[in-house]
Amino acid sequence: MKKELGLKIRNLRSAAELTQDELAQRAGLTDGFISQVERGRTSISIDSLKMILDALNVSLAEFFHEEKYQPVVFGPGEQMEIEQTGSEQMFLLVPGATNRLMEPARLELPPGKSTGVLSAFQGDIYGYIVSGRIIVQYGSENHKARTGESFYFSADHEFRIFNPYRRKAVVMWISSPPYF
Repeated sequence: MKKELGLKIRNLRSAAELTQDELAQRAGLTDGFISQVERGRTSISIDSLKMILDALNVSLAEFFHEEKYQPVVFGPGEQMEIEQTGSEQMFLLVPGATNRLMEPARLELPPGKSTGVLSAFQGDIYGYIVSGRIIVQYGSENHKARTGESFYFSADHEFRIFNPYRRKAVVMWISSPPYF
């Protein structure tokens, strides 16, 4: 139970783009206590939980509300195309993933196109090249990847995915926490 509560608090904090220190300051608690709670290492009183949730603008009722049904399989009709600056196509594959730990997407890059430069954030990016070849530009370095290969990096630098080749590339992309 402590781990589940801690994970839920960590997810809410991450979604609010707050550090543990920022949440602690807003809640009037210590960052060490927030860390212990998020890792399920200590119990939390209702008063402390209320202080944390108030700092996150979440009510107790919302926090403890349990979904009755969470789908497991998602079909093509549930995918959502998102607007990008380039001519690539990005499809979010799981509805509501922005409220979860990770966000899976499918990126389709025509020949000669790129995602454009994406801003650094606190999180990780994983990708699997379904078809074609790409270049992952991470900071000032370029890394080639082709069908069947994958990439993984901490998103603490600007990055982009580029397809300088002659055929379309398709990449399964997962960001944690959700980026789009």
